[in-house]
Amino acid sequence: MSDKESLRARALHYHSNPTPGKIALALTTSAENADDLALAYSPGVGEPVKDIAANPEKAYEYTSKGNLVGVISNGTAILGLGNLGALASKPVMEGKALLFKRFANVDCFDIEVMTEDADEFVQTVARIAVTFGGINLEDIGAPACFDIEKRLKAMLDIPVFHDDQHGTAIVTAAGLLNALTLRGTELSDAKIVCLGAGSAAIAILKLLSVLGASKENIYVLDSKGVCHTDRDDLSIYKQEFAQKTNKRTLQDACQDADVFIGVSGANLMDGDSLMAMAANPVVFAMANPDPEITPEAARAIRDDVIMATGRSDYANQVNNVLCFPFMFRGALDVRATDINEEMKMAAVRAISELAKEPVPAEVIAAYENVDHLEFGRDYIIPKPMDPRLYSRVSSAVAQAAIDSGVARLKTLPNYDEPLKQ
Repeated sequence: MSDKESLRARALHYHSNPTPGKIALALTTSAENADDLALAYSPGVGEPVKDIAANPEKAYEYTSKGNLVGVISNGTAILGLGNLGALASKPVMEGKALLFKRFANVDCFDIEVMTEDADEFVQTVARIAVTFGGINLEDIGAPACFDIEKRLKAMLDIPVFHDDQHGTAIVTAAGLLNALTLRGTELSDAKIVCLGAGSAAIAILKLLSVLGASKENIYVLDSKGVCHTDRDDLSIYKQEFAQKTNKRTLQDACQDADVFIGVSGANLMDGDSLMAMAANPVVFAMANPDPEITPEAARAIRDDVIMATGRSDYANQVNNVLCFPFMFRGALDVRATDINEEMKMAAVRAISELAKEPVPAEVIAAYENVDHLEFGRDYIIPKPMDPRLYSRVSSAVAQAAIDSGVARLKTLPNYDEPLKQ
């Protein structure tokens, strides 16, 4: 059996055993006798109903709303598999719910919406949003995802977060800041090439711009080459990063570049383009499952490269699980009405700074064939199994929500307490 066949067999067994799927509901209070049932349902349930009707904020006190996130998709951009429909996205949405629960004790309902029409999708989510403390959008194709998120954020008074955009951007930015630190370069001075112009790419570049990157130093390439101002086929999202330039190819764009960000496809970064980059190039090749260039191939071409990928079998994995559970944990804990730029930047800095600290033995023990982790070329991003992410990122996000005025509650919980499951 090949490695691919073995993975398929193990994955299908995992998703079907011991029961189909990966998540289930659990009771949080007693239901052992007639009195319990009379309180849980009629007649006792009428009392919180009346209180919530009089004061909607009471829903946070008497229901699960405050710790409940809707993980919602229409299946139009599932992983790297494409538009396979709403039902096919359900294993991914359940997996997202598993990660929310495992890493931040956030409860989730996965919801798959059978429409590719943006208006219908927005209307559906808006009508059910009252159930939740936050909405995580997932696997929605571009450019519709931009419009959907923007409209829902304007309509709702709870956090709305498209993780494929912003989770990827936050973790990428955290790792990139550390990589630039190693080569002694300020973000504002960095020359950046981005191969790919979809939702993740645009979100990464927007966040880097907020953090201090200069748009004049950013070159974006789509399937037709460099996005330049003479092209008449660019979407409004690509136009924001279009340059007035004679550069047309990846190799042109990579000349003396400090950073390559790949969110495109396998094996699209060629050796000549890599060789054209400046000394100690930072290469984030994040296409999944196969990167734009593998670390082995990159280091065979030049040995000064600082690499990150989206894969767990290489050092420096850009993994959204470093962000989204704790982004929502912090937002929910202070009843934030939004996830804003200040909260995203706080998450970037918290993740980035954690990688510079000594790594506990329990983190190293969680990874086979790893006996040492220390800030440097092979460790610029924390490991997903680092329990400190819960306290560091959640608290940073919650504090940023308070400081930026989007928090209903003004006191931080005690994140130093062990995570409760």
